[in-house]
Parts: sequence; C-alpha cells; structure tokens
Amino acid sequence: MPKGPKGEKRPADVIGNAVKVMRIATGEEEEELTDDGKNKAAQALGKKGGKARAEKMSAEKRTEIAKKAAATRWAAKDKK
Repeated sequence: MPKGPKGEKRPADVIGNAVKVMRIATGEEEEELTDDGKNKAAQALGKKGGKARAEKMSAEKRTEIAKKAAATRWAAKDKK
C-alpha cells in the first residue's frame, strides 16, 4: 500500500483513493494524521532565534542578505 507524504497509508488504485478522499470529505471516515516527528520545543526555539537574529542585525545587513537571497532565487529560475 502506498504511503502519503507523512507516512499515512493510501489505497494503491485511483478509484479506491477517490473513494477514501470522498469518505474523509463527507465525514464518514476519520483521516489518520500522524505526528511529523519534529520536536515542537525545538521548532519554537528556532523561531525565536531567527527573530532575535533579525532584531540584532542592522537594516543594511538585512537588506544585503535579502538581495543575495533574491539573486539566488532568480538565478535558479533562469536555469530552468
């Protein structure tokens, strides 16, 4: 049986999958969501750290980082 992006089991055939989605949408069946395996405390600390880093940086440094990131994104789009 195939697995979804978070490891949940899904029917292998298209019609079976469509029926499962319909049952979930109508409330006949409960969707089985699993934990994504990430530590919630670590995620919260990561968000705090990014905000603290941005507050410590000067406006010029933030602008420089943003321009570099934009240039990298545009360079990746040009390669496609």
